[in-house]
Order: sequence, then structure tokens, then C-alpha cells
Amino acid sequence: MHILFIVPYPTDKAPSQRFRFEQYYKLLEKNGIQYTVKPFLSRDIWDILYLPGRFPKKAFGILSGLMKRIGLLFSLKKYDFIFIHREATPVGPSFFEYISARWLKKKIVYDFDDAIWIPNYSEANSFFSFLKGYGNVHKICRYAYKVSCGNEFLCNYALQFNTNVVYNPTTIDTDHYHNKTKDQSGVEFVIGWTGSHSTIRYIAEIIPVLAELEKKHQFTFRVISDLKPEFELKSLEYVKWKKDTEIEDLLGFNIGIMPLVNDKWANGKCGFKALQYMSLGIPALVSPVGVNSRIVDNGINGFICSNQQDWKNAIEQLLTNRELLLDMSKETRKKIVDEYSVNSNANNFIGLFN
Repeated sequence: MHILFIVPYPTDKAPSQRFRFEQYYKLLEKNGIQYTVKPFLSRDIWDILYLPGRFPKKAFGILSGLMKRIGLLFSLKKYDFIFIHREATPVGPSFFEYISARWLKKKIVYDFDDAIWIPNYSEANSFFSFLKGYGNVHKICRYAYKVSCGNEFLCNYALQFNTNVVYNPTTIDTDHYHNKTKDQSGVEFVIGWTGSHSTIRYIAEIIPVLAELEKKHQFTFRVISDLKPEFELKSLEYVKWKKDTEIEDLLGFNIGIMPLVNDKWANGKCGFKALQYMSLGIPALVSPVGVNSRIVDNGINGFICSNQQDWKNAIEQLLTNRELLLDMSKETRKKIVDEYSVNSNANNFIGLFN
């Protein structure tokens, strides 16, 4: 069997790719399955994608990607399956998917981990937003042989257009990457958040809570991201995200937070922050949005926080009760290993190509 992976970004760059399918490549090799990866964007364009301006270079990168996709149509015969993550082309109509499925009769496994049919773009790339094919998602679902979705909300959307839908959660490689656990015996207490500039806005909900807690407790609020947040907190500490130090930086957290606003876009999120925290023995505090309530068992391996008072109570309990913190830490990794690890999901992933 030979699988063609059609992906938006270069290998080992984007979290959605790293934790949805790239970490299964070795598993495919182990099962005697060949694969080829074809990203839309080059590494040069990826490096400037979220920077402001540079429109000529970005436009050239998009045009180059479109030409490569057209050329690729002439070599699809040798592939048994085409795995498409998000879309074959980030702009324009879904011509690649249509031709592959309807004309060339190829089996497409269509994968997405966000509510990508809802407009959502960075300010840096707002100039190109009118070119985005948000209306293509339901069409690609129809063209697909099988649809792979990261949570039940996304599955329910896909089921409107395709009956062959698989719940394929975002997973963690607990053997080779997230393979350490937090030592909770230290004196320092760090409340942590990690994510990209596009999700940093969700932190705003609990800034008043942290500001209130600062008045009577000593802690650090550490944010790991690609851009520095602009919040007025004396406890705020910014750490620039780097892949090489990602795990060690996360291990600096005592607890990890994942606040979300209950809207359609947030319901499409796949709980990646909570998965990362918990895989490292870090209790997760999350909003009851999307898959979060499935990942976190309230009061056992974290807390589900519906309002600011819940956030305050949960953080304060763990700040002041070291025994509770230690007990929760023991439960977190077990949940991920059992239900959200590469090993636990291996047969489900391989089954996408049956």
C-alpha cells in the first residue's frame, strides 16, 4: 500500500500535523505501508506566513503551491489512498479533491481538527481571506471515501455529508516525545498556558481571576507562545515557543490552563493543550467546551471551570493543597496513555486505510 499525504505545511512544523498523523509515520513503516508527503507551502513561506506584510512573497508561495498541486494530479495513479489534511489548497475551489475523487476515482481520507468551515484567519493574512475556500469543506466531505475528525462536534458536522466518518482524536506520543513527568515537589508554583497567537485571546477570560489571586498568593503565570501577550499582570512571564525546548518548558508548569469561549469555532477544538499538560503529569484546568469535558475528569485529573468563580476556586485549591496537586498529577498521565496516546489509537489510525 502507498499513501499520499496532502498537507498544508512542511513536515514537523505545525502542531495539527505533528500530533494528528506525522507521529504515525513510523507505525506505517512498521506495517509495511509506504507513504509520500506533499506540503502546499515551502519552508521559506512557512517561516513568514504569520508575519505582517510580505504580500508579494506570500502570493508567490501560494501560486507555487497551486502549480505543484496541478502537477501532482498527473502522478496519482500509483497511490492507493490520498490522505488530505484540512484541504489540498488553502485558496480557491476544491479542484484537486474533485478531480482526484470523481475523475480519477481515488480513495480520499479527509482529515480535519478544527471547525474549518467557519471563517477564522490571522490579521497578518487578512488580505488573502477573501480567497479562502471556507465553503469547500462540505464538498470535500462528499468527495471523500472516509472522513477523519478530531472530536464529536466535527464528526456530527461531517455526518451531514458523508456516512463514513471516523472519530480520530488528536494523540500524544507518550513513548518518544511526551515521555517525562512533572516533579511537583518544588516550592515555586507556575500556572501555565501554551498556544499560538491565534488562541491567546482566550486567556482574557481569566486575567481578572489571576489579578485577584496575585493579591494574596505567590505564583508565576507563564505563557509559552510564538508572540508575547499584552496582559497587565505582575505574575506574567513570557517564554518563546521553541520545538527543541518544548517539553522542558512545559515541565516548568505545575498546572496548565485552557480557557475557551463557547462558540462554534471553539467547539471544534480538539483539546490539544489539555492533552499535552496531562501527558506530562500536569493537571489541566479547562473550559467545558468541545472535547475538553471528555478529556478531563473533573476533580480527578483536573478541573472543568464554567465561570470565573470556578477558575478561582480550582486554581486556589491547587495552589494551597500540595497533596491534592500530587494526587491529580498521578492520574493525568494514565488518562492520556490509556485513551489519547499514539499506542492506544494505533489500530484506529491504521484502520482509516482499510
